[in-house]
Amino acid sequence: MDRHSSDEDDDRQTLIHQNDTKQLPRQIPTSPRASTAPRSGFHIEELESQIRRRFKLTFNKRYLFAIFLPLLLIPIFLSTDIRSLFSSNISSLKFNKVSDQLKESQLQALYLLNQQLTSLLSLWNHTFVNSNDNVSAVQFDDIKASLLNQITLNKHIQQTLLSPHKTGNTLQNATVLDPAYAGYSFDRCRKVDLKFSERRTIEWKPKPNKFLFAICLSGQMSNHLICLEKHMFFAAVLNRALVIPSSKFDYQYNRVLDTEHINDCVGKNAVIPFEDFMEMKKNHAHIDRFICYFSSPQPCYVDEEHLKKLRSLGISMGKLESAWKNEDIKKPSQKTIKDLEEKFASDDDVIAIGDVFFAEMERDWVTQPGGPIAHKCKTLIEPSKLILLTAQRFIQTFLGSNFIALHFRRHGFLKFCNAKKPSCFYPIPQAADCITRMVERANTPIIYLSTDAAESETGLLQSMVVLNGKTIPLVKRPPRNSAEKWDALLYRHGIEDDPQVEAMLDKTICAMASVFIGAPGSTFTEDILRLRKDWGTASLCDEYLCQGEGPNFIAGEE
Repeated sequence: MDRHSSDEDDDRQTLIHQNDTKQLPRQIPTSPRASTAPRSGFHIEELESQIRRRFKLTFNKRYLFAIFLPLLLIPIFLSTDIRSLFSSNISSLKFNKVSDQLKESQLQALYLLNQQLTSLLSLWNHTFVNSNDNVSAVQFDDIKASLLNQITLNKHIQQTLLSPHKTGNTLQNATVLDPAYAGYSFDRCRKVDLKFSERRTIEWKPKPNKFLFAICLSGQMSNHLICLEKHMFFAAVLNRALVIPSSKFDYQYNRVLDTEHINDCVGKNAVIPFEDFMEMKKNHAHIDRFICYFSSPQPCYVDEEHLKKLRSLGISMGKLESAWKNEDIKKPSQKTIKDLEEKFASDDDVIAIGDVFFAEMERDWVTQPGGPIAHKCKTLIEPSKLILLTAQRFIQTFLGSNFIALHFRRHGFLKFCNAKKPSCFYPIPQAADCITRMVERANTPIIYLSTDAAESETGLLQSMVVLNGKTIPLVKRPPRNSAEKWDALLYRHGIEDDPQVEAMLDKTICAMASVFIGAPGSTFTEDILRLRKDWGTASLCDEYLCQGEGPNFIAGEE
């Protein structure tokens, strides 16, 4: 214990000595007498006197230094550029900052250059390797659009590389090519010039009291409208007025079509509603000849039930006769006007011709823009005024002028398409990819969706139509909402719940779109294409869904 205490005392003395040494780096000078005499630990007065003299001298020096230091700094400050003292450091910081920006810009430029190289190689492989002499206008526009995209991409590369040298809103000593410059800009999905004025037409000049009774029984409303248009051509060739079927025998056409519009366009009473015809005949009319265009699978493509309906309407008729013995709806043969005149011309007052939906006659003539009949309008068969105005109000409310319309048929289409070679029923992811490519090509922000698909399918489709990280909205007609007024005309006239009116409204909206994507094999799509062609809204980008490619998966047969 004593040993431990002694060690602690020695350590404490050592520490005190070291501390004293540090605090007093030099000794206070003394006189010679004091240095030779033995020093006493209690010479207090002498020590105090020395301290006072030392403090006075030190205080006087510090006081003078504090006074004269500012006087010395003022001329130095006035004669020296202080910024130059730090310029080297600031320049170094600026250099490092610009260097970092330049490196980042160069990396971005390399990425963009890689994208450009990939696109150019793809363009080369798909265009020049498989090139031929018969390049269509659409293919040529695709080439131009692809090259324009590369020019635009090149512009972005230039801007990226030059961005570190940007001063304000200008680039120093740089000229960047603007792809909107004359010669580099064009509308890829521009309207098709169908040369409406150059079409071949026939005058429709109905003879007095000569009527053609239209029979259309194949398929849904779209089929019937196509059939009705062909019947109009027959009537014009045969110089007869066309009798529109009764709603008790066929669809209620007066809800979706305006027969007066047809007569105004032609300039004659060429079309007569069934009710007006029966009034002229005093509610009893006789069909003098009932001629069948098709003889197979059954004459006139009409069954006994429909013949009974005609009789119940006050129509009497003789036996059905076939114009050709072996004309089959599955393999229709091409007919000319001369063929029609030979088989259907008659002096009888009233004749009826069976369903002609599948008829193939003067195809180039019948399918040309505006149809084969001379008239002063864009088309003869078009939606009624109420439907047309409602479609315009819907577009103004939800879509705007630039939109894609998509007819996406699904209900009952799987089996129908898989029976065809190739199939036309596409998996949702593949369909979404095709639609997204069209959105990019057409540069449109929104899609109108006309579909009979289930919500599970449309929901998945919506989630997968994404371009540049942005979901492209798919818009359907919403349920009735009294706060919305776009459909007020339909409610005011009591036709809002008619499925045929709704179908025609969908067609009208699709026909007015910037670009249309149709369902292959659907007559609903074909009637939309007819309207777009006749109205002059057809686009170079109009096509069927995933046109040119088959489904990437097809189910087996039953």
